[in-house]
Amino acid sequence: MKNLLPLPVILPLLGAAVSILVGRWGSAQRVISLGVLSAVTAISVVILIHVDRHGPVAVQAGGWDAPLGITLVADRLSALMLVVASAMLLAVLVYAIGQPGAERHHVGFQSIYLVLAGGVSAAFLTGDLFNLFVAIEMMLTASYVLITLGGRLEQVRSGMTYVVISLLASVLFLTALAYTYAATGTINLARLSEIVPTLSPGTRSALAVLLLVVFGIKAALFPLYFWLPDSYPTAPSPVTAIFAGLLTKVGVYAIIRTQTLVFGPDALPGDLLMFVAGATMVIGVLGAVAQDDIKRILSFHIVSQIGYMVMGLALFTLAGLAGAIFYIVHHIVVKTTLFLTGGLIEHRGGSSRLDRLGGMVSTAPVVAVLFLLPALSLAGIPPLSGFAAKFSLLDAATQSGAWVILGTGVVVSLLTLFSMTKIWSGAFWAPADKHRPSAAASPGVTPRVTVGPFEEKVGAPALMVAPTALLVLAAVLIGVFGGPIYDFATRAAENLLEPAAYVDTVRNATR
Repeated sequence: MKNLLPLPVILPLLGAAVSILVGRWGSAQRVISLGVLSAVTAISVVILIHVDRHGPVAVQAGGWDAPLGITLVADRLSALMLVVASAMLLAVLVYAIGQPGAERHHVGFQSIYLVLAGGVSAAFLTGDLFNLFVAIEMMLTASYVLITLGGRLEQVRSGMTYVVISLLASVLFLTALAYTYAATGTINLARLSEIVPTLSPGTRSALAVLLLVVFGIKAALFPLYFWLPDSYPTAPSPVTAIFAGLLTKVGVYAIIRTQTLVFGPDALPGDLLMFVAGATMVIGVLGAVAQDDIKRILSFHIVSQIGYMVMGLALFTLAGLAGAIFYIVHHIVVKTTLFLTGGLIEHRGGSSRLDRLGGMVSTAPVVAVLFLLPALSLAGIPPLSGFAAKFSLLDAATQSGAWVILGTGVVVSLLTLFSMTKIWSGAFWAPADKHRPSAAASPGVTPRVTVGPFEEKVGAPALMVAPTALLVLAAVLIGVFGGPIYDFATRAAENLLEPAAYVDTVRNATR
């Protein structure tokens, strides 16, 4: 099993190198990328099954023992994140291959996408803060390229905002690493969990707040979210989908990992996390309600839904952490699916602006269904996955007597439903207006060209529809099998609250 652990990081990077070597042979690049991500998904499932049955597993790269060596660790949480992430990366890649103009016109797409995949895997598996920094920088370097694909002025302008904020966050992260090492003499997470509790309360709180700010920028927490709604909507649909589903969740994962393993419930001042969670929910959903563009509505909802995950951590109970883990899984799948359906709407209607769409419930009924199910799930309508995930968090808040955040969560869910019905009414239910601009008139949108009976009937190419439909099915199944998934999340939460097995595994790891 230890030999498998580095493969989710190594395989995408090797695949990226080979993809560069084959140059402009697009078919060869696609075969390499699909093969690599399929293998990573299969390996991730094997790792998940192993750690659930036998406990955490760790390996020291180069044979150097912790805390000097590069440590890779998989426990239930990191293995679960790895499985969901690799499955999303594979599904979105298939979608990108099927979308005209998304991948075919950019020779470097496949190699950059694999670098992104390697960075995501490394972020979930790393056992020390410096290599978490390296993994995030790997992701960001790839994302800088992906977010500006196409070279439109609007994309470049929004991409520059993303780059500047990310670079500032990286500088702050390096500063946090320096202070952490100065205070403790290590940046290995397992070792930090033993040293940080011996520090003075002021030092411990300062380090906890500093890392919360660093990862809060990555996760788009209030008040550090402002870069996201302007950056994501301008990118191609598959790029936006994978960013929305995964990149902010790396920040959430880092917050959960460091606050539980290293700092504990008393490191942050008072109810700081609870306030941040509530404010993130409210600001995000109000921003979504005010928009009239599908991508911008969904982008603001990324912010809003991050608040629910942080809410579970802020409760710092077994039920709260289990609910947060469950919610992360639900949200990655549903949010990725919604952005993919947004791409289908844009492909069919020629725009993502609601005032330029309409009548698609009759012209593209399959797309309507593919949007409706994840939209209702995001709002928390039973029996879909969003209902089970939100119920678990609201139940945890009830058990803790956190009535304010409970009420906030309920109100935000209602406003989420309102904003989803706004998209439904504008894009699908409203009558089509023959004077609205066509696809060719909308900047940055590749004009729709019918290539066969499937697209004529459904409204999009099969390779765009198939992965979207599979993810919609996955969102439904998460709700149907919510009990077993929540049980697994509970076991993962137990590991977070009792990290002795994680620490012992790292301490005893050998090559």
